[in-house]
Amino acid sequence: MNSQSYLRNVSTLTYDAAKCIGCSMCVEVCPHNVFIMTHKRAEIVEKDRCMECGACALNCKPGALSVKQGVGCASAVIWGFLKGTEPTCDCGAGKEASCC
Repeated sequence: MNSQSYLRNVSTLTYDAAKCIGCSMCVEVCPHNVFIMTHKRAEIVEKDRCMECGACALNCKPGALSVKQGVGCASAVIWGFLKGTEPTCDCGAGKEASCC
C-alpha cells in the first residue's frame, strides 16, 4: 500500500457517499490507495494521498467523486518536464506561480 501524501488539505477531491453504488472502481483505479470499500461503499482513507489525476472521477459512473484533475504538484512537475521549464501550477498567485 502506498502511504505517500502530498500537500496537506489542498486536494480538490470530493465524495458524495449518497451517490456511491459500491462498484469499487475508485479502489481499482486509484494509484495511491486513497479509497477502501466499507459496507459496500467507498470510503476515503487519506485524502492527502490524492495526486488529482482524475482516474477515480472518470471511472465513477454515478458521479459520486469529483476532482479538479491536473492542478496538483504532480501535474506541474510533469508539464514542467515536458515543456523544459520549472514546475508551475495554479495554487499560487498568477499563472506562473511555482508550487513545488
